[in-house]
Amino acid sequence: MDLVTLIAFICYLTVVVIIAIVAYRITKNLSDFVLGGRQLGGPVAALSAGASDMSAWLLLGLPGAIFTFGLNQIWLPIGLTIGAFLSWRLIAKPLRIFSEIANDSLTLPAFLDNRFFDRTGLIRVMLALATLIFFAFYTASGLVGGAMLLQRFDISYEQALILGSVIIVAYTFVGGFLAVSWTDFFQGTLMFLCLLIVPFIACNEFGGWDKTIELIAHHGPHRLEPLHEFNGMLFVNLMAWGLGYFGQPHILVRFMAVRTTKDITVARRICLSWMSLSLLGAVLTGFVGIAYFYEKDIDPESIFIVFSQTLFSPWISGILFAAILSSIMCAIDSQMLASSSALTEDLYHRLFRKKASQKELVWVGRIGIIVIALIAMALASSQQSSVIKLVAFAWAGLGASFGPSVIGALFWRRMTKRGAVLGILLGALSVLIWKLNSQASGLFSLYEIIPGFFLGTIGVIVGSLTDKAPPQEVLDQFDNAWHLIKKS
Repeated sequence: MDLVTLIAFICYLTVVVIIAIVAYRITKNLSDFVLGGRQLGGPVAALSAGASDMSAWLLLGLPGAIFTFGLNQIWLPIGLTIGAFLSWRLIAKPLRIFSEIANDSLTLPAFLDNRFFDRTGLIRVMLALATLIFFAFYTASGLVGGAMLLQRFDISYEQALILGSVIIVAYTFVGGFLAVSWTDFFQGTLMFLCLLIVPFIACNEFGGWDKTIELIAHHGPHRLEPLHEFNGMLFVNLMAWGLGYFGQPHILVRFMAVRTTKDITVARRICLSWMSLSLLGAVLTGFVGIAYFYEKDIDPESIFIVFSQTLFSPWISGILFAAILSSIMCAIDSQMLASSSALTEDLYHRLFRKKASQKELVWVGRIGIIVIALIAMALASSQQSSVIKLVAFAWAGLGASFGPSVIGALFWRRMTKRGAVLGILLGALSVLIWKLNSQASGLFSLYEIIPGFFLGTIGVIVGSLTDKAPPQEVLDQFDNAWHLIKKS
């Protein structure tokens, strides 16, 4: 590894540390630590939501999938874009207003708890456990990507895994939600620029787009066909990724943290523009990689890393390495914070220490981040781990556990606590069962988010309709929230 590349990389990390320190100085209570005091502006909320969503999957997983299988994988980013649009359009404003009306809820589990006046704490505990289980795999995917990158500094996988974990834990531990959101804004901008630059430069290495296409057509013509080996199962499985947006706590919490509902429209436009162009850049990176690396034996998920080293000067290479780490950090910090919030607010505060001080809760949250990181490191310890497979499982589990209940809680007046509990249980269990049988054929070939979301929705409907009508206080809160939503 060139010394200049290392210096550029360290300069980037210095900026991140400064952001975390500034955030630390204005983090006074649990609301600041887990939700930024509901003071995110539109642009910060937009790039923070987008960057925390994409993660290592954007720069490593998606280019690797395109490189391996070709353009028949484009249905996945198309499904994601549609899902993100519907989530911003349908969920953002109601959730921002309703979560504040529902006893100023700081997390999604807290919102569903307060939405149904669940004095038993059952909803909150179930969702907190789902958060901790599935986010452990999500966080592990990012640590795998970070280790792949840091190995380029001539250290072992195990050393790279530890170093990457320490870097990410440090600034999330210190700065909380504000550090995460501000660094996501900075890192999201860097990721965006790099994803547009890398495939453009790589393509020019061949003398232009036509030459690139010619090389791909010669060495792997099937990879040029969006409908290669196309069938209904492939289409449904890839498009179904979009369902996950309705149940990702680390993304939906950005909706809850937006300063005002007027910022949501601006945030939606910025986020979707950023997301569409970034996904296009990731697809092109994998696509051009087919021509560039067709005779080389490389890990498909390391294409962006190898491009960064082979195409650019040491200074630029260091910046590109920083962009890769950015994509990883953007997701892991949000996932760790969401897990820490579930552990602190939804388990510790709700069940064990209802009178805990704000300072105590903030420190419990910070300790929780360390515990979560250690679990994720254990899951990521194998060098055979795949970024995209870990992400796929976690994305499905969170989407199916949270999605149906969040949609029902926001839009269905008749929904009850029993419906929420049954929806959460069926959604989470069906994803786990499908994953355990993923090697089987037939229905088990479906991406696990599909049966999970479907059965979770059935659970919400059946559970609510077989339960007695919601109490008046629940109905009054729903009506009050929707009066403000329609008025805004």
